[in-house]
Amino acid sequence: MIEVTDSNFDKEVLQSNHPVIVDFWAEWCGPCRMVAPIVKEIGQEFEGRVVVAKLNVDNSPDVSAKFGIRNIPTILFFKNGQIVDKQVGAVPKNVLVAKLEAIL
Repeated sequence: MIEVTDSNFDKEVLQSNHPVIVDFWAEWCGPCRMVAPIVKEIGQEFEGRVVVAKLNVDNSPDVSAKFGIRNIPTILFFKNGQIVDKQVGAVPKNVLVAKLEAIL
């Protein structure tokens, strides 16, 4: 799992050769803390096939604004630099895995 920011987002996410899921979160967000271990597990299970990234919305307001992030946690699914799916709010692991498998 990697940390992305306003400064490295394009390189790490938009220019990636692999599909990327980006977890938009903040330290003060309770549901974000519930989703964090699920995102980490997915990163381990799909290692080598998918890039899993976390972006702190408080520290990276430009990227958050660019993608219209209004509620967190929001998870965006990117393929070839384009958003192909989105999940807003805390959901069970199987929901995120199903969305991820659909883009692989």
